[in-house]
Amino acid sequence: MRRWSILLTLLAIGAAPPGMPERPLIVALGDSLTAGYGLDLGLGVALQLQAALRRHGIKATVIDGGVSGDTSSGGRQRLDWTLASAGAKPALVIVELGANDMLRGIDPAITRGNIDAILGELKRREIKVILAGMRAAPNLDPAYVAKFEAIYPELAAKHGVALYPFFLDGVAGQRGMMQADGMHPTFAGVKRIVTGMMPAVKRALGSR
Repeated sequence: MRRWSILLTLLAIGAAPPGMPERPLIVALGDSLTAGYGLDLGLGVALQLQAALRRHGIKATVIDGGVSGDTSSGGRQRLDWTLASAGAKPALVIVELGANDMLRGIDPAITRGNIDAILGELKRREIKVILAGMRAAPNLDPAYVAKFEAIYPELAAKHGVALYPFFLDGVAGQRGMMQADGMHPTFAGVKRIVTGMMPAVKRALGSR
């Protein structure tokens, strides 16, 4: 009980819980799903996650490192630049890549290699990671689907990082959650993504 009393007091005065950075910096490295494609400025995942964390008493800054159309190769190529432009070492990087690889039919081995390299570099830098998984379109060859979807749990286990199994969980295929293109979330979809990811993000930051 005393622990919870201390935690509630810390949140009430705006202080970080023990073990959590005072103002944690989070980088969301991704594609159009992270970048808020088709939405007004500020309605994408990064800033909505930031707002949600602050409502929970966590004064985080979430940097939108999403680039529309980006593949895992593009994310790998700009990783160093993205981290440098953050201005400080992030407490957490959310890696959300691979959807465009799948849509373009890129060999899953290439996608795996790129994400593996990204996670390896973040591990070398001792930066915590949440790897956001992606599912393949159901109309693709079953062998391709199996190889693609296996990338995320296998690499999360290899590198010992947290896995959020499906970035669009509760959003994909749901009425009102996806834009007319059937690929990008609406603002309601973004809110669902943020709600789904919040427990994992808070755990990664050392908060419950």
